[in-house]
Amino acid sequence: MLTFSTDDLRPHERFDYWCEVRARNLFGVTISLQKDERQHFRGQFAALPIGGATLSQMQASPYSVSRSAGDISRTSSGSLCIYQQTGGASWFNTQNGSEFVVRPGDLAISHTDVPYLTRPATAHGFDLRVLKIPLAGRDIPTRSALHLAPSPLHDDPRLSMVISASFAALTAEAAKNPEADCDAAISHLAQLALLARGSVPASSTSTRAALRFGFLQAARDILARDLHKPGLSPASVAASLGISVRQLHILFEPTGESFSRTLIAMRLAEACRLLRSAPALTVTDIAHACGFDSLATFYRVFRSAHGTTPGDIRAAALRDNS
Repeated sequence: MLTFSTDDLRPHERFDYWCEVRARNLFGVTISLQKDERQHFRGQFAALPIGGATLSQMQASPYSVSRSAGDISRTSSGSLCIYQQTGGASWFNTQNGSEFVVRPGDLAISHTDVPYLTRPATAHGFDLRVLKIPLAGRDIPTRSALHLAPSPLHDDPRLSMVISASFAALTAEAAKNPEADCDAAISHLAQLALLARGSVPASSTSTRAALRFGFLQAARDILARDLHKPGLSPASVAASLGISVRQLHILFEPTGESFSRTLIAMRLAEACRLLRSAPALTVTDIAHACGFDSLATFYRVFRSAHGTTPGDIRAAALRDNS
């Protein structure tokens, strides 16, 4: 992993070093900032190679960015980029003159070798995540991606949800295990991004596989978000995803765990976390907070999974912390 922070530099050196290391060499862009503002510039950057792609996270003071024809000629990368705004907001101007703002949580998609202008739309500065996916060597129709100017993903809320969930799952897996084999997940994300931009057909085998992958991540997100609800059911999750209950169950088949088993495992994992970290909560409080409709059901399921009781888990945690 490559990490960089301007905090280690003297104030008058920070922006010039950021220009050379982060902007020119890593991203192939030209950046600018008024001289009287450079003294106050700060930035942090991390880049992680994963599955043949690069996952970057950046926070920085405001400045202006351009990717010109000259920049592209100097540092052509032939990649598909998926941007996600994680804080603040960013303004974009594309080669065809269209303008848009990407707000927190929003996604934008582009090919790397297309000119654009961008800058933060708020004083918050840059706060974003970028997945850069080289297209060479992947089973992806490269030609369809070559002229994709930056564009936000707003038109299809369901597809936005699927791509966001897939991006979040990839980011979490990379943070947990940088050596994980994420190549398939990255190819699925690229296919979903091209589908969102109308560059690949929805009926292709690759697109259908990518959609199954994406809907599974979105389903898991809903389970994690709503596991505290006792009434969480396949029907409610399927409705949120806009698919049938049968399609939902099919999504979980390749994982080796059914929808119900996945939900129970997530509820138990959250219960264990609370038993260890929230001593003020009673076991009954925790059972209800994790979506179990009765204390008896919680104890039965917990003992079946862990071979012990919630009280034993809490007692062990208290001993470890004493």
